[in-house]
Amino acid sequence: MRPVPTPGRDAPGTGLAAGVLGFALGGFFDGIMLHQVLQWHHFLSLVPGEALRDIRAQILADGLFHVAVYLIAAVGLWLLWRARRGVAGRSGARLLGAVLLGFGVWQVVDVAVFHWLAGIHRIRVDVPNPLAWDIGWLAVVGLPPLALGFLLRRRPEGPPGGGAGTAVAAGLAALTLVSGPVAALSPAGSTTVLVLFREGLAPDQAFAAAIAAGGRVAWSDPSGGLLAVDLRDGGSVLALYRGGALLVGSSAISGGCLAWTQRPA
Repeated sequence: MRPVPTPGRDAPGTGLAAGVLGFALGGFFDGIMLHQVLQWHHFLSLVPGEALRDIRAQILADGLFHVAVYLIAAVGLWLLWRARRGVAGRSGARLLGAVLLGFGVWQVVDVAVFHWLAGIHRIRVDVPNPLAWDIGWLAVVGLPPLALGFLLRRRPEGPPGGGAGTAVAAGLAALTLVSGPVAALSPAGSTTVLVLFREGLAPDQAFAAAIAAGGRVAWSDPSGGLLAVDLRDGGSVLALYRGGALLVGSSAISGGCLAWTQRPA
C-alpha cells in the first residue's frame, strides 16, 4: 500500500525524482552549451596522453558523457513514474524547487569533482585564468538555481487538491524526453552533414564512402577524416555509417562542435 501524502510535506518519492531529473538536465545543459554551442571544451580536454589527442577519442568521450546523463535521466523518469499517484493534486512549487536544486547540484559537482579534483577539463581551457571562469560559471549558472530551489523547498506543501504538481511533473518529463531530439534537429532546409570517419580509414576511402552513400563532398579537413557531405540528391546517412562513419552531425550544434574540434591547438 502506498504511503498517503500529508499536509506540509512532499508526496513520497516526488522530491527525489525531481532532484534526479534536475541533475540530469544540468548535465544536458552543460554538454550542449559548453561542448557544442559555446565550444569551450571537451569532456577530456585536459587529460594527458597522446591517444586522447585524437579527435575521435575526444568526441567519443563527449558521447559517452551524454549516454551517462541519459541513464541518469532514465532513472529520474522511472522514479517520477513510481511517484505519479502522489503528484496529483499537490503544489508544483516544491517539485520545481527540487528540480532547481538538482540542476544546481550538478553544476557544483561538475566544477568541484571534474574541474578541480580530477582536472579533466575546465569551463574554458583556452584562457590564462581558467579558475576565474569556473567561479564565474558557478556564480551565474550554479548558485542562483540552488538559492531559488532552496527557497521553494522551504515553502510548506498544502493539503492535497487543486495543486499544479501534475502539470509540473508532466512538463518536467516532457522536457527531459525532448531535450536530446530537439538539440539534434537539422536547420531548416539544410542538406549538408559533417561526417567523422573512423581512425584508420584513408582519405580516399572516406571520399569513396561519401560518394557511395549518394553524397557530394563539399569540404574536407586536412586529415581527410572529417568531411562535409551534401545529401540533397538522395544520399543516405545509414550508408555513411556502413561506409565507416563514426559520427554524422546533422544539426547546427553538432556541426559547430565537429568544426571546432579541427581548429589548430
